[in-house]
Amino acid sequence: MTIWIVLIICSYLLGSVPSSYLVARARGIDLRKDGTQQVGGGNLWRTTSRKLGLIVGIFDFFKGMLMVLIALKLGLDAGQQLAVGLAAVVGHNWPVFLRFYGGRGVATSLGIIIILPLINDITPWATIAFFAVGAAVITITRRSPVPIFVAMVILPITSAISREPLSVTMGFLAMALIIIIKRLTAQSAIEARNIGMGHLLLNRLLFDRDIGDRTTWVHRKHIPKKEKKE
Repeated sequence: MTIWIVLIICSYLLGSVPSSYLVARARGIDLRKDGTQQVGGGNLWRTTSRKLGLIVGIFDFFKGMLMVLIALKLGLDAGQQLAVGLAAVVGHNWPVFLRFYGGRGVATSLGIIIILPLINDITPWATIAFFAVGAAVITITRRSPVPIFVAMVILPITSAISREPLSVTMGFLAMALIIIIKRLTAQSAIEARNIGMGHLLLNRLLFDRDIGDRTTWVHRKHIPKKEKKE
Protein backbone atom coordinates (compact mmCIF):
# COMPACT_ATOMS: atom_id res chain seq x y z
CA MET A 1 0.00 0.00 0.00
CA THR A 2 2.82 2.42 0.86
CA ILE A 3 4.53 1.78 -2.48
CA TRP A 4 1.25 2.39 -4.29
CA ILE A 5 0.68 5.73 -2.54
CA VAL A 6 4.26 6.86 -3.19
CA LEU A 7 3.90 5.95 -6.87
CA ILE A 8 0.65 7.90 -7.14
CA ILE A 9 2.33 10.99 -5.69
CA CYS A 10 5.34 10.60 -8.00
CA SER A 11 3.05 10.06 -10.97
CA TYR A 12 1.10 13.22 -10.16
CA LEU A 13 4.30 15.24 -9.91
CA LEU A 14 5.59 13.86 -13.23
CA GLY A 15 2.25 14.62 -14.84
CA SER A 16 2.42 18.14 -13.42
CA VAL A 17 5.58 18.99 -15.36
CA PRO A 18 4.18 21.66 -17.76
CA SER A 19 6.37 20.76 -20.72
CA SER A 20 4.17 22.54 -23.27
CA TYR A 21 4.14 25.71 -21.20
CA LEU A 22 7.90 25.67 -20.65
CA VAL A 23 8.70 25.11 -24.31
CA ALA A 24 6.32 27.87 -25.37
CA ARG A 25 7.71 30.30 -22.79
CA ALA A 26 11.19 29.67 -24.20
CA ARG A 27 9.74 31.03 -27.45
CA GLY A 28 8.18 34.04 -25.71
CA ILE A 29 4.64 32.62 -25.81
CA ASP A 30 2.27 32.10 -22.90
CA LEU A 31 -0.08 29.25 -23.84
CA ARG A 32 -2.56 30.46 -21.23
CA LYS A 33 -3.07 33.62 -23.28
CA ASP A 34 -2.66 32.50 -26.91
CA GLY A 35 -4.43 30.15 -29.28
CA THR A 36 -6.96 27.97 -27.50
CA GLN A 37 -5.38 29.05 -24.19
CA GLN A 38 -4.89 25.40 -23.25
CA VAL A 39 -1.57 24.29 -21.80
CA GLY A 40 -1.10 21.24 -24.00
CA GLY A 41 0.68 19.88 -27.05
CA GLY A 42 -2.17 20.81 -29.39
CA ASN A 43 -2.00 24.50 -28.55
CA LEU A 44 1.80 24.40 -28.63
CA TRP A 45 1.51 22.89 -32.14
CA ARG A 46 -0.69 25.80 -33.27
CA THR A 47 1.23 28.65 -31.64
CA THR A 48 4.83 27.54 -32.27
CA SER A 49 5.56 24.65 -34.63
CA ARG A 50 4.43 21.13 -35.42
CA LYS A 51 7.86 19.80 -34.50
CA LEU A 52 7.73 21.19 -30.97
CA GLY A 53 4.12 20.13 -30.57
CA LEU A 54 4.98 16.59 -31.63
CA ILE A 55 7.96 16.33 -29.28
CA VAL A 56 5.97 17.53 -26.28
CA GLY A 57 3.03 15.36 -27.30
CA ILE A 58 5.30 12.30 -27.25
CA PHE A 59 6.53 13.24 -23.78
CA ASP A 60 2.95 13.62 -22.53
CA PHE A 61 2.04 10.28 -24.14
CA PHE A 62 4.82 8.36 -22.42
CA LYS A 63 4.72 9.85 -18.91
CA GLY A 64 1.56 7.99 -17.91
CA MET A 65 2.74 4.86 -19.66
CA LEU A 66 6.08 5.02 -17.85
CA MET A 67 4.42 5.17 -14.45
CA VAL A 68 2.20 2.19 -15.31
CA LEU A 69 5.30 0.17 -16.26
CA ILE A 70 7.03 1.13 -13.01
CA ALA A 71 3.93 0.04 -11.09
CA LEU A 72 4.03 -3.31 -12.90
CA LYS A 73 7.69 -3.83 -12.04
CA LEU A 74 6.91 -3.18 -8.38
CA GLY A 75 4.26 -5.88 -8.37
CA LEU A 76 1.06 -3.84 -8.48
CA ASP A 77 -2.00 -5.33 -10.18
CA ALA A 78 -3.76 -3.87 -13.24
CA GLY A 79 -6.21 -1.79 -11.23
CA GLN A 80 -3.45 -0.27 -9.13
CA GLN A 81 -1.35 0.37 -12.22
CA LEU A 82 -4.27 2.21 -13.78
CA ALA A 83 -4.69 4.33 -10.65
CA VAL A 84 -1.01 5.27 -10.80
CA GLY A 85 -1.37 6.22 -14.46
CA LEU A 86 -4.46 8.28 -13.75
CA ALA A 87 -2.48 10.32 -11.23
CA ALA A 88 -0.29 11.46 -14.15
CA VAL A 89 -3.42 12.50 -16.07
CA VAL A 90 -4.66 14.48 -13.07
CA GLY A 91 -1.24 16.09 -12.75
CA HIS A 92 -1.27 17.05 -16.42
CA ASN A 93 -4.76 18.56 -16.15
CA TRP A 94 -4.26 20.27 -12.79
CA PRO A 95 -0.46 20.74 -12.41
CA VAL A 96 0.77 21.89 -9.05
CA PHE A 97 3.69 23.65 -10.77
CA LEU A 98 1.35 25.87 -12.81
CA ARG A 99 -1.27 26.75 -10.20
CA PHE A 100 -3.46 23.87 -11.42
CA TYR A 101 -3.88 25.37 -14.90
CA GLY A 102 -3.15 22.49 -17.26
CA GLY A 103 -4.09 20.70 -20.43
CA ARG A 104 -6.72 18.09 -21.25
CA GLY A 105 -4.78 14.88 -20.53
CA VAL A 106 -5.71 13.13 -23.77
CA ALA A 107 -2.19 12.12 -24.85
CA THR A 108 -1.33 10.84 -21.38
CA SER A 109 -4.58 8.86 -21.27
CA LEU A 110 -3.87 7.30 -24.67
CA GLY A 111 -0.54 5.97 -23.45
CA ILE A 112 -2.22 4.30 -20.48
CA ILE A 113 -5.05 2.84 -22.58
CA ILE A 114 -2.55 1.26 -24.96
CA ILE A 115 -0.06 -0.16 -22.45
CA LEU A 116 -2.44 -1.59 -19.85
CA PRO A 117 -3.72 -4.65 -21.80
CA LEU A 118 -0.28 -5.31 -23.29
CA ILE A 119 1.35 -5.94 -19.92
CA ASN A 120 -1.55 -7.48 -18.00
CA ASP A 121 -3.80 -10.49 -18.29
CA ILE A 122 -6.89 -8.49 -19.26
CA THR A 123 -8.81 -8.39 -22.53
CA PRO A 124 -7.86 -5.75 -25.12
CA TRP A 125 -11.47 -5.12 -26.15
CA ALA A 126 -11.86 -1.84 -24.27
CA THR A 127 -8.73 -0.47 -25.94
CA ILE A 128 -9.81 -1.80 -29.36
CA ALA A 129 -13.29 -0.31 -28.96
CA PHE A 130 -11.82 3.02 -27.88
CA PHE A 131 -9.68 3.39 -31.00
CA ALA A 132 -12.21 1.82 -33.39
CA VAL A 133 -15.05 4.08 -32.29
CA GLY A 134 -12.77 7.10 -32.12
CA ALA A 135 -11.47 6.48 -35.65
CA ALA A 136 -14.99 5.98 -37.00
CA VAL A 137 -16.32 9.19 -35.46
CA ILE A 138 -13.29 11.24 -36.49
CA THR A 139 -13.76 10.03 -40.08
CA ILE A 140 -17.31 11.36 -39.99
CA THR A 141 -16.76 14.62 -38.11
CA ARG A 142 -13.22 15.47 -39.28
CA ARG A 143 -12.58 16.84 -35.80
CA SER A 144 -11.01 15.33 -32.67
CA PRO A 145 -13.02 16.60 -29.64
CA VAL A 146 -16.24 14.68 -30.38
CA PRO A 147 -14.45 11.36 -31.14
CA ILE A 148 -12.44 11.65 -27.94
CA PHE A 149 -15.61 12.21 -25.91
CA VAL A 150 -17.47 9.30 -27.53
CA ALA A 151 -14.48 6.95 -27.27
CA MET A 152 -13.99 7.83 -23.59
CA VAL A 153 -17.63 6.97 -22.89
CA ILE A 154 -17.29 3.67 -24.75
CA LEU A 155 -14.13 2.70 -22.82
CA PRO A 156 -15.62 1.78 -19.40
CA ILE A 157 -18.77 0.37 -21.02
CA THR A 158 -16.74 -2.08 -23.12
CA SER A 159 -14.59 -2.92 -20.11
CA ALA A 160 -17.69 -3.83 -18.12
CA ILE A 161 -19.16 -5.90 -20.98
CA SER A 162 -15.83 -7.71 -21.33
CA ARG A 163 -16.00 -8.57 -17.61
CA GLU A 164 -12.62 -7.11 -16.86
CA PRO A 165 -11.68 -6.70 -13.16
CA LEU A 166 -13.95 -4.17 -11.45
CA SER A 167 -10.92 -2.05 -10.49
CA VAL A 168 -9.98 -1.73 -14.17
CA THR A 169 -13.52 -0.84 -15.26
CA MET A 170 -13.78 1.75 -12.49
CA GLY A 171 -10.37 3.10 -13.47
CA PHE A 172 -11.51 3.58 -17.06
CA LEU A 173 -14.69 5.25 -15.78
CA ALA A 174 -12.55 7.59 -13.67
CA MET A 175 -10.43 8.38 -16.73
CA ALA A 176 -13.53 9.34 -18.73
CA LEU A 177 -14.80 11.49 -15.88
CA ILE A 178 -11.44 13.26 -15.54
CA ILE A 179 -11.50 14.22 -19.22
CA ILE A 180 -15.16 15.31 -19.05
CA ILE A 181 -14.76 17.31 -15.83
CA LYS A 182 -11.75 19.13 -17.28
CA ARG A 183 -13.78 20.12 -20.32
CA LEU A 184 -16.79 21.29 -18.34
CA THR A 185 -14.79 23.32 -15.80
CA ALA A 186 -12.66 25.24 -18.30
CA GLN A 187 -12.23 28.95 -17.69
CA SER A 188 -14.97 30.98 -19.40
CA ALA A 189 -14.04 32.98 -22.49
CA ILE A 190 -15.34 36.44 -23.33
CA GLU A 191 -16.55 35.10 -26.68
CA ALA A 192 -19.14 33.01 -24.82
CA ARG A 193 -20.67 35.81 -22.72
CA ASN A 194 -23.94 35.75 -24.70
CA ILE A 195 -24.29 31.96 -24.70
CA GLY A 196 -26.68 30.27 -22.28
CA MET A 197 -25.23 27.95 -19.64
CA GLY A 198 -26.81 24.84 -21.15
CA HIS A 199 -25.47 25.61 -24.62
CA LEU A 200 -22.08 26.52 -23.18
CA LEU A 201 -21.74 23.22 -21.29
CA LEU A 202 -22.84 21.26 -24.36
CA ASN A 203 -20.20 23.01 -26.47
CA ARG A 204 -17.55 22.20 -23.90
CA LEU A 205 -18.64 18.60 -23.52
CA LEU A 206 -18.74 17.80 -27.24
CA PHE A 207 -16.34 20.28 -28.83
CA ASP A 208 -14.04 21.21 -25.94
CA ARG A 209 -14.62 24.91 -26.54
CA ASP A 210 -17.13 27.56 -25.53
CA ILE A 211 -18.36 28.52 -29.01
CA GLY A 212 -19.26 26.64 -32.16
CA ASP A 213 -16.91 28.48 -34.53
CA ARG A 214 -13.63 26.58 -34.30
CA THR A 215 -11.58 29.09 -36.32
CA THR A 216 -12.61 32.01 -34.12
CA TRP A 217 -11.90 29.95 -31.00
CA VAL A 218 -8.44 28.80 -32.09
CA HIS A 219 -7.27 32.22 -33.21
CA ARG A 220 -8.78 34.34 -30.48
CA LYS A 221 -6.45 36.54 -28.45
CA HIS A 222 -6.18 37.00 -24.72
CA ILE A 223 -8.00 40.05 -23.39
CA PRO A 224 -6.72 41.54 -20.13
CA LYS A 225 -9.12 41.39 -17.19
CA LYS A 226 -9.52 45.18 -16.99
CA GLU A 227 -10.51 45.33 -20.64
CA LYS A 228 -12.99 42.48 -20.14
CA LYS A 229 -14.77 44.40 -17.39
CA GLU A 230 -15.20 47.42 -19.63
